[in-house]
Amino acid sequence: MRILIVEDEIHLAEALTQILKKHNYSVDAVHDGRSGLDYAQSGIYDLLLLDIMMPEMDGISVLKELRKEGISTPVIMLTAKGEITDMVTGLDYGADDYIAKPFSSEELLARIRAALRRKGEVIPEDGLKFGDIELNTANPKLTVKGKEIKLNLKETELLELLILRKQAVTSKEQIIEKLWGFDSEAEHNNVEVYISFLRKKLTFLNSEVRISTIRGVGYVLEVNA
Repeated sequence: MRILIVEDEIHLAEALTQILKKHNYSVDAVHDGRSGLDYAQSGIYDLLLLDIMMPEMDGISVLKELRKEGISTPVIMLTAKGEITDMVTGLDYGADDYIAKPFSSEELLARIRAALRRKGEVIPEDGLKFGDIELNTANPKLTVKGKEIKLNLKETELLELLILRKQAVTSKEQIIEKLWGFDSEAEHNNVEVYISFLRKKLTFLNSEVRISTIRGVGYVLEVNA
């Protein structure tokens, strides 16, 4: 899962980034509303943490623009205690939840899980399953019929993406945007390296699942007949 933090308090944004990464979320952070809107319009994020009072463009305006464009990414507004009126406005304009500063990391994580659950994209506690493979994203590992192997974060994110897309072909560009961010310098060979790593681990586990290449289009998970 990839989360965008739009927060002008740099130290708070850095702290949130560390907390979320520790819980295996991929995170990008920007510090003004205009950049937040640009990043969110990419459509690669599963959830936004959106501050209200920010330079260049306030959070309410960012939210209004996103919903006007039909972007339904779940949004949790970050508010100060004195911003209750803005919080109500944010909810009226399509925010999914709000959390008042200061807040505990446990409360924030719970609200994120709830927002993702309402969107239907929460990862089940027992992990994701496809064919004979089970992917545990909380303690990154891949299991096939009781035999398991550790995965690194990028391998986990890539396999999670392929499973969640339910056999739809995923292009290298979509993988780069989702795993590295839309303004990253990652290239197609970065994707090819991690696809290769995953294929070797699937082979090691004697899995019936394979990652097929659709030439000129992308990758898709399939199960051997």
